[in-house]
Amino acid sequence: MPGRADPKPAGDGGGDTPPDAGLFTLPNAITFARLCAVPGAIWLMLQARLDLAFWVFVAAGISDGLDGWLARVRNSRSALGALMDPAADKALLVSVYITLAVLGVLPDWLAILVVFRDLVIVGGVLVLYMLGLRPFLQPLFISKLNTAAQIVLAAGALLQAGYGLGPAWALQAGIAVVTATTLASGGLYVVQAARRR
Repeated sequence: MPGRADPKPAGDGGGDTPPDAGLFTLPNAITFARLCAVPGAIWLMLQARLDLAFWVFVAAGISDGLDGWLARVRNSRSALGALMDPAADKALLVSVYITLAVLGVLPDWLAILVVFRDLVIVGGVLVLYMLGLRPFLQPLFISKLNTAAQIVLAAGALLQAGYGLGPAWALQAGIAVVTATTLASGGLYVVQAARRR
C-alpha cells in the first residue's frame, strides 16, 4: 500500500516488464492471502470487532511491502502479481471505506468519492484503450500521497473506533486530507488522459 501509485507500472516490486516467474511464487501467495483477508476484515467490522479489523488491516499493509520486497530480491516478479497486487490493495481499501461508511465511522460521501475516483480512472483507461491509445497513465506524486492518506485514515479510523484511541480532530483532519488529495489526483489523471488524446 504505502509508496505505491495507482495506476502503477507492471511488476510486484516495480519495473516495466516483469519476467515470467510463473503463477506459484511466494510473493503471489502473499498477495493472494491479502486478497482473501478482505472478506475477513469486512466480517469483523460488521461484527463490531473493529479492534481485530485494525490488526488485519495492519497485517495487510505489512504483507504488501513484504511481497514487493520478495519479488525484487528473489527476482520473481510476474504478470499475475502485477495484476493481482494493485487489485488486492484496491479491494481492501475500497471495502474498508465502504464498510466504515455503512457503520457511520466515516462519512458516506467520502466513501462515494474514493470509489468514484477509482471508477473514473479505470473508465479513462478503458476509453483510451477503445480509442486505440496506449492505456497507461504516468503515476503522479499526488496519487501516491492520496493512497498514503487513504491508508492512514482507514487505519486511524479503525484504531479510534476499535480502541477509542486518538483525538477526534485527527480523524477530521484525515478526512480533509483524503478529500483534497482524492479530488486533486482524480482531476490530474483526467487532465493527463485528455492530453494523451
